[in-house]
Amino acid sequence: MDSSAVIKKYFPQTSDKQIELFEKFAEELIEWNQKINLISRKDVDNIFVNHILHSLTIAKYFSFADNTQILDIGTGGGFPGIPLAIIFPNCHFTLVDSIAKKIVVVNDLIEKLQLKNVSAINERAEKLNIKVDVVVTRATASIDDLMKWCSPLFMRKGTMPFRGLLALKGGDIEEECQNYTKYITINDLKKNFTEEFFETKKLVFLHVP
Repeated sequence: MDSSAVIKKYFPQTSDKQIELFEKFAEELIEWNQKINLISRKDVDNIFVNHILHSLTIAKYFSFADNTQILDIGTGGGFPGIPLAIIFPNCHFTLVDSIAKKIVVVNDLIEKLQLKNVSAINERAEKLNIKVDVVVTRATASIDDLMKWCSPLFMRKGTMPFRGLLALKGGDIEEECQNYTKYITINDLKKNFTEEFFETKKLVFLHVP
């Protein structure tokens, strides 16, 4: 199954309008991908499972309160930020990437999808000067690097009942997480998602006290 139906499979509460946005997002991204390499060519036929649903797995474990400020580091073609912004329309998402042409694409996608709760910045993560509740990212860097970049960005007292980093990772990540055992939770996505793609995929939550 690689169509918008896979989203309804796991998120049955998703509205027809949201499904329409996911379909338009996929369509526009595939068109852009012919000009700029945003996702692997072999992944184009699996965009709903490997990219959109993968981004949405965060929403299976965490529900963001209204007005939560969320930062997506290394967003690339808008993952996981844009799918999450569609699911959580009352939160604000800032999508960041150091590659200018990718932010050009993301801004075009934001405009075409008419997403009022998303903005994009062309900047390196370590140079950001904003405050957020939560950082999300997808296979961008090591946990050490992510925490080095993110730590100064968390609000002292935010909207969410927690502050922290949500990182979608793959493979063996125990070694890179070993310095954070007191604050870290690792979720195996295969426990909730049956597609083969999720067999080795994990969601790491690093709580910031």
